[in-house]
Amino acid sequence: MFKQVHCAEMSMEQNETEKGVLPKKLGGGPFGLGDPDDRSLRKVEVEVLIPKKMREKARVDNCAIETEAFNKCCKDASLAMVIKCRKENAALKDCLGRWYSNEAFKQQCTEEYLQERSEFRRTGKKPDSKK
Repeated sequence: MFKQVHCAEMSMEQNETEKGVLPKKLGGGPFGLGDPDDRSLRKVEVEVLIPKKMREKARVDNCAIETEAFNKCCKDASLAMVIKCRKENAALKDCLGRWYSNEAFKQQCTEEYLQERSEFRRTGKKPDSKK
């Protein structure tokens, strides 16, 4: 009996002092998903996830007319879209390029990303992507 109690106490002490592989800011938080208040960005977030958010937001919100024109042209032209939709493609690329180089837009998307990540870390639920 003494051995069982002693072993249980030792295992509890080990669990309390046991360190994980991830830094506290990446593995902490209420659900073990990271610190909700951490505002630092990993390399993949800066180079992949935030530009993806910028691309989606620019395409849907800021370049909706150009996107719609390009999509319509592609549907109408079918296989010849590479040749027939050059004008629409160029207009879409110009519009998207303007938004990608806009620092205020990049900062806005970064803030939105950080808020979504914080909410995910706080609740454990992914944000609704269909807004």
